[in-house]
Amino acid sequence: MHPSVHAASSPDKPAVIVAETGEMISYAELDAASNRAAQLFRSHGLKHDDVVAFMLENTPHYYGLTWGAQRAGLRYVCISSRLTQDETDYILENSGAKMLVVSASLASAALQLETRIERYSMGGAIAGWTQIEDALAAMPATRIADERAGVDMLYSSGTTGRPKGVKVPLPEEEEIDAPNSLVMLASAAFGINADSIYLSPAPLYHAAPLRWSMTIHRLGGTVVLMKKFDPEAALAAIQHYRCNAAQFVPTHFVRMLKLPAEVRAQYDVSSMKSAIHAAAPCPVPVKQAMIDWWGPVLLEYYAGSEGNGMTFATSQDWLAHKGTVGRAILGTVHIVGEDNETEVPVGEEGAVFFESDNVFEYHDDPEKTASSRNSKGWSTLGDVGKLDADGFLYLTDRKSFMIISGGVNIYPQEIENHLVTHPKVADVAVVGGPHEEMGEEVIAVIQPADMADATDEFRDELGAYARQKLSGVKVPRRIDFMEALPRHDTGKLYKRLLRDQYWEKKA
Repeated sequence: MHPSVHAASSPDKPAVIVAETGEMISYAELDAASNRAAQLFRSHGLKHDDVVAFMLENTPHYYGLTWGAQRAGLRYVCISSRLTQDETDYILENSGAKMLVVSASLASAALQLETRIERYSMGGAIAGWTQIEDALAAMPATRIADERAGVDMLYSSGTTGRPKGVKVPLPEEEEIDAPNSLVMLASAAFGINADSIYLSPAPLYHAAPLRWSMTIHRLGGTVVLMKKFDPEAALAAIQHYRCNAAQFVPTHFVRMLKLPAEVRAQYDVSSMKSAIHAAAPCPVPVKQAMIDWWGPVLLEYYAGSEGNGMTFATSQDWLAHKGTVGRAILGTVHIVGEDNETEVPVGEEGAVFFESDNVFEYHDDPEKTASSRNSKGWSTLGDVGKLDADGFLYLTDRKSFMIISGGVNIYPQEIENHLVTHPKVADVAVVGGPHEEMGEEVIAVIQPADMADATDEFRDELGAYARQKLSGVKVPRRIDFMEALPRHDTGKLYKRLLRDQYWEKKA
C-alpha cells in the first residue's frame, strides 16, 4: 500500500505519465525521488509534524515531493497557484511552513512573497532561490532512518473568504505503507486497483486530484497527469492511454459535452470504467447526457477536504434517484433545521451534517471549527440538502450562497443548473445583488460560448429560457455577460468576487 512496495515488485511500471508529452516516471524512479526529498527535508531539520509547502504547476515531479514528505512524517501544504500574494503569505504564516518549493513558471508571484522561509524553485531558476533539482541530486536515494507516515494539510481555495487550513491528526499507524480509508473506499466502491490507468485532469494542489492520484500509487496503478485540462485533450488522453478511471468536476463534463458532435465522435472512450466526479452537484441534464455518451460508468461522491463523511452513487443509483449525490458510505448523514440540532422530516431541506468518528479542525481557527459542529458532535461542510425515503442525499446549494429576496430563500444552484444547458451558454454564475425593495435580486452572470451573442436579444432569450423551468421568483431580474467567469482550475467558482462587485457598487 505504498509506492516503495511497488518499486520493489514492479520497478519499471509507470507510476506517472504526462498526458501531453508522454514523459514517464517509473515506480523505482518515484521511490528514489521521494527518498531524496525526505533526506533533503531532514537535512534542513524538518522533523515529524513539521510543515513543508509546495506551490507548483502540475508536474510529475510533484509526487516525489509529496511522497517524500509523507514518508518523513511531515504535513505538506499544497498551495494554489491562483491565490494572491497576501493569501499565499497568509497560508505560509498560518501553517507554520518551514520550507517552500515553487514552480519557476510562477517566479513573478514567488518574488512578491514576504514570508521568511527556506525557498526552492523547481523546473528552472528564480532569482535568489536555490534550484531544488540541484539540492535533491546531492541527497542519497536511501530511506531515512526515522520514517513515519505524514499527511497533507490543505487550504480552501479562498472562493468564499480567506483560505482555511484543514488539519487532521497524523495517522495513528505510523508505518508509511499502512492503509487508509480512502484506499479502502477507492478499491471497494470505485473499482480502483493495480490495473487502473487513471486520468487526473485537475491541479494537484486541490484535495481530490492529490489524494486520489496518490491513492492510485498506493494501489500500484498508473496516473496519467494532464498539465492543464482541455476538453478535447482529455478525450484524446483517454483514447491514447486507454484510461479506465478518471476524476472530473461537472464543469469538465459541460465543456466536453459542448464540443461539436463530430469532434466527440472522433475519440474512443470505451476503455473508461470508473468516471468519478465530485466537487459540486452535476446538473441532471448534463449527467444524463454523459451517461448516454459514456454508458453507466459515472460514479459520484460528496465529501470535503475535512474527511468527515462521504456519500456515493453509482450510475444505476442516480438513474433511479436523479439528482442525488448518493447514500452515506462513510459516516451517517443527518439533515437538521435552523437550530443545527433538530432533524427535519424526510424530504425537507436543511443543513447537511455528518456523524462520524473522523476528527478535523480548521488550523488556528477555533471559531470556524466550533461553527462546523453541533452539540452532538456532528459536523457540516456548510451545504443545504435533503434526504429521500431511501436515504439518498440531494444537495440544494451552499448555505453561504443563498439569496434572500422579498423574504424568500433562493438557492442559485438550481438556476445555474438550468441556464448552463442552453446551447449558447459556456458558463454561468448566479449571485444576489442589492435591491431597494426586495433586499436582494437574482443576478445571472453569463459567459457566452461566443461573446458576439452578448446582446439584449440574447438576454431576452435567456429570460424566456429560465421561465420554462423556473418559478417566477427564481428567474433572474438581471442578466450580465462576462468573457470568462473567475473559475478556479479545479472547477470552483470565485463567486465571492462576483457578488462583491455588485455590493461594492451600491456602497
